[in-house]
Amino acid sequence: MSNSKPQWVPDILGPDYQATTLLVQTREQVMAEQDYPEQGSAKQNLAGPLYRATLVRHRPRERAAGAGVPRSGVPVLFIHGWSDYFYNTGLAEFFTDRGYDFYALDLHNHGRSLDSPDMGGYVANLADYDAEILAAHGVICNDVTNNGEIGGDRQLILVGHSTGGLIATLWAHHHPGLVSHLVLNSPWLEIQGGAAIRRAATPLVQLADLRPLLRMRVPERSFYWRGISNQAYGEWAVDKALRPPHAFPVRAGWMKAILAAQQEVATGLKLPMPILVLLSSKSMLGPVWNDQMLHADVVLDVRSLALRTLSLGNSVTLERIDGALHEVFLSRRPVREDAYAKLARWLHGYVDHNLTQQR
Repeated sequence: MSNSKPQWVPDILGPDYQATTLLVQTREQVMAEQDYPEQGSAKQNLAGPLYRATLVRHRPRERAAGAGVPRSGVPVLFIHGWSDYFYNTGLAEFFTDRGYDFYALDLHNHGRSLDSPDMGGYVANLADYDAEILAAHGVICNDVTNNGEIGGDRQLILVGHSTGGLIATLWAHHHPGLVSHLVLNSPWLEIQGGAAIRRAATPLVQLADLRPLLRMRVPERSFYWRGISNQAYGEWAVDKALRPPHAFPVRAGWMKAILAAQQEVATGLKLPMPILVLLSSKSMLGPVWNDQMLHADVVLDVRSLALRTLSLGNSVTLERIDGALHEVFLSRRPVREDAYAKLARWLHGYVDHNLTQQR
């Protein structure tokens, strides 16, 4: 990433939100430079297209004016799911109302960072996201220090939803010193049906070695979008151009990357930080629309996810939310208020209490 100072510009979510672009090298470029460390200026020959991610921050106007809730100095970084982007202003306001500094990252080729809808969300390795999350971490730490006169602690609370939860989990595993707490919202830690299905499916995607961009034949349903969008049965203004109703095409190389990441989780991560996992109390994965799907996870098998949480670490809190959607904080108001209450209780016990003791 460039060392230049980030340029914050008004974001699509309104005057309390700003965004900045992050340009980082691809994983292949970084590996190539490591293989040829003595080439000096010849490294320029290794240059190529950069990943473009977008970091969004919530900076309420009253906070900018020196009013509002005192800042805790603890930054929060949210990572969205696959085929998605950040638009949940309620989540941002939940954290900033409690003094946290809230940021969200639109990963490369997603949402605000979408360059190619046809190749949207494609990576051959989830580690491809590591550099942009690390770049976001650096910007956040400097932003908190410069604006809050806090500095010092460079750990953050990492929040991930669905595939973003899987990405956040592995990033926390690879960078444990940079994450103080991990919050996972319906994280895709395991394939539908569990480990046996994952093992059976793995040979089927080996074709990815030869044809990684092969589009796989999987059911394309808009059930999740129907539950969240205010153009259907939901409450949220979801931009179809940034979050397609039927999601991005599923490609063999991407599916292989998901299975490999889930296998890494299954081996046991022993994450050192406290972890909160939020799941719906039930899944409905049928092929035909049913109004009860407005009160269930229609994307992932929550039973498999609940079992897989045991592989994360020694300090894991699992909350099951009755009536929750796949993104629990986009559920109907009474349901999401229940989820926020559980999140607030966990933060009070694991984060706020520690901050009080430190002071």
